[in-house]
Amino acid sequence: MPLSPWTCTNCGHWQRWFAVPPACPVCTDVRNALPDDGWDFRPLDEIARGREARWAEVRPGITGFWCEPQVGLGTSGWVIETDDGLVGWEGAGFYPDEGLAEIRRRGGLIALAASHVHGYGALFQLQDALDPPVMAIGVRDLEWTKTFRVTWPLDDRHEFAPGLVAHRTGGHFDGHMVLHDERRRVLFCGDMLKAALDDEGRATGLSAHKAYHAQIPLSHQEIRDAYKIIGSLDFDAVATPFEFVEGVTTAHVLALYDRLLSAQPVAGPIPLAELS
Repeated sequence: MPLSPWTCTNCGHWQRWFAVPPACPVCTDVRNALPDDGWDFRPLDEIARGREARWAEVRPGITGFWCEPQVGLGTSGWVIETDDGLVGWEGAGFYPDEGLAEIRRRGGLIALAASHVHGYGALFQLQDALDPPVMAIGVRDLEWTKTFRVTWPLDDRHEFAPGLVAHRTGGHFDGHMVLHDERRRVLFCGDMLKAALDDEGRATGLSAHKAYHAQIPLSHQEIRDAYKIIGSLDFDAVATPFEFVEGVTTAHVLALYDRLLSAQPVAGPIPLAELS
C-alpha cells in the first residue's frame, strides 16, 4: 500500500503513513498538548473538501498564505520576494489548489524552509506541487522531516538570497532557525517569540518559551544563545508561524531576554509597555 498523507486534527502535523497513524509525534512531545479525546487523523482528500485558499500581503514583498477553515493550530506560510526569486518560509496547514496556483503564477519557489516542526504545516504539498530546488531545514531537526525530503540541511547560518538570511537560535528546538529580512526589517521568529495580541491584532506583550502549552520557559543559556543572534539583527516587525505583528523591535526582544535572565525565567507574557 503506498504511503499517503494524514494530518492530526489536534495540532495539524502531517505524516505519510501506510494506514491511519498510531500516534502524532508532535503531540506526544513535551512541547505540545495531547488531544483530550484520543487521536483523530484525516487523509488529504478529506481535508481538501470545503477549504478555500486565502492570501494577503502584509508588507510589500511578503505574502501570507493560509486556508479557511484552518487546519490544526492554524499556521500560515510566508512567501518572500527576493532579487533571485520567491522564498517560502513556514507552511500553511493546507494549500487548496487556488493557493498553489497563485504561487506558481508568481514564478514558483527558489527555496522552501521553516523554523522548526511547529511551522512545517503542509510543506510537503509545496514540494510535491512546485518542486523547489532547495528544501532547507536545520540539520539538528531532521528527525521531524519524514513527510518531505530535505535537500539542504542547514548549519548555523544560511543566505537564501541577498538580504534574506537564516540563523540557528536553538532554544525552542535545538535546530530552531529564524529568518531575517534585512531590507524589510522583519524577523521571521518561529516560536522563539510569542506575542500577546489585543482584539485588533496589536502586540500587548511578549514571551519566550520552551513549551507554550506546558508553560516551560527557556533556560538561561538558551536565552543567552538567542540573545547573541537576535541582538545583531535589526527589525521592527515579527512574523510567527501564525501571525504578522508590527511594532515589535529588536530592543523589545532584548529587553524581554534581559528580564528573563534577571531571575527565574517564565514562559508567560511580559507587558510590552514594560519592555519599551
